[in-house]
Amino acid sequence: MSSSSSSRRRRLGRGDRLGRNPPTATERGAAKETRDWAELPLDAISSVLHKLDHVDILTGAGQVCRSWRSAARDEPELWRRIDMLGHADLLNELNLHGMAQAAVRRSAGRCEAFWGEYAGDDGFLLYLGDQAPSLKSLHLISCNGVSDEGFTEAIQKFPLLEDLELSLCPYVGESGVFGVVGKACPQLKRFRLNRDGFYYLDSRDYDMDEEALGIATMHGLRSLQLSGNRVTNKGLEAILDNCRHLESLDIRRCFNVKMNDILRAKCARISSLRLPHEPN
Repeated sequence: MSSSSSSRRRRLGRGDRLGRNPPTATERGAAKETRDWAELPLDAISSVLHKLDHVDILTGAGQVCRSWRSAARDEPELWRRIDMLGHADLLNELNLHGMAQAAVRRSAGRCEAFWGEYAGDDGFLLYLGDQAPSLKSLHLISCNGVSDEGFTEAIQKFPLLEDLELSLCPYVGESGVFGVVGKACPQLKRFRLNRDGFYYLDSRDYDMDEEALGIATMHGLRSLQLSGNRVTNKGLEAILDNCRHLESLDIRRCFNVKMNDILRAKCARISSLRLPHEPN
């Protein structure tokens, strides 16, 4: 073999010998950047995770690599306020109940807010009550698995609750459940109870004001939203007479309420008032 051939072979890179071109400077830089994601310091990873949706963390970002999994799993502050709203389209693809439980578990007892859509049932609420004694905000949207019985038991575990929403939860509202809320949650300031529509029922067969009379025991309320509720003038008067700190009242689509002079006088102190026939 000639000396020139040997010299040429020594100059060939490994990529040439394998029939590939050696990586360019851009490709080497890209590879280095990819490796750096796993090598980011914990505070940088945490900063990124705090900007993401909790469902996205559980299904994506929190699974990137070992360091990211650790950051997503072992930092309770990341799970202090859990927001699992806006994922109705994933209902049939993900176990949202299981994910909600995992999120609460990662909070290590520090969870102060849980907002879930299709992500809560009686069993989960009882678990939340055991794991989040300092809960201050609870929003349940379209949680068909929550019943009067389960909610009544769970709500008594949240004495610090200040903000409660029950929207499109059709099996919560009877059996005096809201009277229990009034007693169990003396610091409650905001309550939203939204139904999917207004239905006319015969008042001889149904107490239209059962929910309203329970709400009237929530004496510290500042803000109340009742949408599509069957409340009548009697129930609304009870709320206005007993919730003396009320500043905001929304009774849109509450068509059993007939605004008369008595109600208008009682509502005069309300700074933000939305009436039954106002548009959404």
